[in-house]
Amino acid sequence: MLAGFDRSPALPRLGGMARPDGVAIVSENFWAFADVDGSLREGSMPHPRGALRRIPLVRGLVRLSLSLSPLFRRDGLTRPRERLLLAAAVAAPLAFVFLPQTLSLVAGLAVTFGLIAWLLRGRTLALHGAEHRAIAAAEERRLASTWEGSARPTRFALRCGTNFAALVLPISALFQRVWPFAPTLYASAGVVLLSLAVTMELWLAVEGSSRRLARVFLLPGLGLQRLTTREPALEETRVALRAVESVLRREALT
Repeated sequence: MLAGFDRSPALPRLGGMARPDGVAIVSENFWAFADVDGSLREGSMPHPRGALRRIPLVRGLVRLSLSLSPLFRRDGLTRPRERLLLAAAVAAPLAFVFLPQTLSLVAGLAVTFGLIAWLLRGRTLALHGAEHRAIAAAEERRLASTWEGSARPTRFALRCGTNFAALVLPISALFQRVWPFAPTLYASAGVVLLSLAVTMELWLAVEGSSRRLARVFLLPGLGLQRLTTREPALEETRVALRAVESVLRREALT
């Protein structure tokens, strides 16, 4: 089936997410999670109203929430305790507004690095590289040869969350510095949402630009991927390819 997809003139754009126990691959319509134990979970992606996809700033937040939906849904990738931990980590910066500035900075960094360490635990780094390789194989129509191990597409990706994080951190720091309103819970939430929305607008602009310009703009994130990915073994690459095959198979049936 992978060889058949290699002959396809057009394939849907894919994204992904690595976890310690497997790899998730998503398209606009479907998601699949291939576990290292050989099991496979499948689901459908939500579809917001078309108007929300056209409003500047709002469209970026909508797209970001869609990309994270498999993490927070009951039938998604995470267990209840993991969903609670993720929600707490996302909400924690809103409470830091009531702390002194220095303490708020230290607490924010501690939560950020703690969340990163939790997300990248176990085999996640190698499976993250496998996720990128499998998506690159689909884009280059080398799925079958990548499965066999004769092709090894890049483990680095322009559309990686690491690149997004490298953009959102300086933008968030800038908005925190120039935000004109008094520090309140609502103001802190406004800074977070505005930072994410503006970063997503930049992200969409970069996606529509030339590949060379995008690579220059995302250079810090690509550099960070040397830390957030590892060279995957063929077995780990095949885990990601099973998820890719599941999504592409269901896309072909629609």
